[in-house]
Amino acid sequence: MRHVISVLMANEAGALVRVAGLFSQRGFNIETLNVGPTEDSTMSRLTLVTTGTEGVIEQINRQLLKLVDVIDVLDMTGDEHLECELALIKVERGAAASPVETMAAGFDVRVIGEEDGLTLLRFLGSGDELNRFVAVLEDAGMLIELARSGAVTMTPGLGGLNYRAEDTDAGVESF
Repeated sequence: MRHVISVLMANEAGALVRVAGLFSQRGFNIETLNVGPTEDSTMSRLTLVTTGTEGVIEQINRQLLKLVDVIDVLDMTGDEHLECELALIKVERGAAASPVETMAAGFDVRVIGEEDGLTLLRFLGSGDELNRFVAVLEDAGMLIELARSGAVTMTPGLGGLNYRAEDTDAGVESF
């Protein structure tokens, strides 16, 4: 089963390597991985997508919390959450009878540049929507290059990652 896991961790050298190493040591694949700073520059938010049974994912989440750099872990699978992916897509404008704008109808796609007979698009939406849009472009023979961000997630309302170290089991006192 597909799992979306969000991790709040210290924004320090080596933190990402330790998290990724946990997956590597156990032979689990990370389908997408996205890391960026939060509103607090001392912390980063990591979102990853992986597959595994409920038991395996629970074990991984417990082991993630034992890492010194990890402040909180939230498996968003099955919970209400918003998920978004960004992609830059380069297409050949003259390769199909239908214009790019017609193919992009119904998707959050914006033309952000045109050069050398190619069009650069910016896509914003769910991974499933992106897969459908890419399939449309491939069927039309227009797709030249694709760069995807991977999933970025957040829970609506007050739920979500715990930003207060004193409420976590991570033992990190400096935040």
